[in-house]
Amino acid sequence: MSGEHEAATSTAPAAAAPRRADGADLRGWRGVWVYVELERGRVHPVSWELLGEGRKLADHLGVPLSGIVLGPGGEATRQACAEAIRHGADEVRVACDPVLEHYRTDPYAQALTSLVQRGQPEILLLGATTLGRDLAGAVATTLGTGLTADCTELRIDDETRSLAATRPTFGGTLLCTIHTLEYRPQMATVRPRVMAMPKRDPQRTGAIVEEAVTLAEDDVVTKILSYIQDADAGKAQLAYADVVVAGGRGLGKPENFQLVQELAALLGGEWGGSRPVVQAGWLGADRQIGQTGQTIRPRLYIAAGISGAIQHRVGVEGADVIIAINSDPKAPIMEFATYGVVGDALQILPALTDALRERQALRAAA
Repeated sequence: MSGEHEAATSTAPAAAAPRRADGADLRGWRGVWVYVELERGRVHPVSWELLGEGRKLADHLGVPLSGIVLGPGGEATRQACAEAIRHGADEVRVACDPVLEHYRTDPYAQALTSLVQRGQPEILLLGATTLGRDLAGAVATTLGTGLTADCTELRIDDETRSLAATRPTFGGTLLCTIHTLEYRPQMATVRPRVMAMPKRDPQRTGAIVEEAVTLAEDDVVTKILSYIQDADAGKAQLAYADVVVAGGRGLGKPENFQLVQELAALLGGEWGGSRPVVQAGWLGADRQIGQTGQTIRPRLYIAAGISGAIQHRVGVEGADVIIAINSDPKAPIMEFATYGVVGDALQILPALTDALRERQALRAAA
């Protein structure tokens, strides 16, 4: 690392040097790494969110933050490296090889494992996407280290200098904090939209370090035959919607979700539901909102007939404004909603839709 990185000063109080139970010194593992998920020329936005969170962890520890890019090379790879620096990375370690043109578990896990063994980061973060979950599990297994999945909060424990990774457990009814004390790197995955998007700094500069990897296509047993984009699958795109309207068991029956859909369409947003209605078969799994479904961070979230259990709260509390409609004034969702409306959602939803239609009509006529 550069002298500038070595001179960084930790804001945390001095902690005992981390050691394994067998006495092995773990101080050689240093730095925070974020895997930048580049697939088919596009970076998944969760990578930028993780760089923002990684920046906080690295600053607290007084260590550099590194972005990790794997790909075939070319303009998309170069752009991913540049954007990682603009989103907070001090440096980007990039490994390019034609075998990495498409994501496959074996070559990507081999490449990332090789980088980790050489660079020895104390923390490695990946997005809890389909790709990220697959890669994280393969790398953690190969390295023999701990992996905390689907985290909702990441912080540094000052006493042990370890990563404190918090995630829901027992079906989303409790939150637990997990420490990996005796193994490195400490690995965690975070779902999209759980962490805030950091501010992009177009003037920010940093180092790009090219890493050599040895891969052979003949050693990879899987081949890519075709590719179907998510947009062609007809699934809901809730994670990055600015407006989301959702319903719960309080709507009474699946036919009443038409009220949710009408309001969402009027607001130009997406719609979904809570876990109980998905489990009941009222909606498809791609419409489920919450920690065990889609984590969302919209500008406006309207929840109708949803009680607000902890797994739902974790999945929606990043919204700028939450409007809860519930007949029970003591429902858990009322504790964290920006505005609470006590009443029957079957009456309030159509009334709200009608009022919005009238307002839009007046604006159009003006």
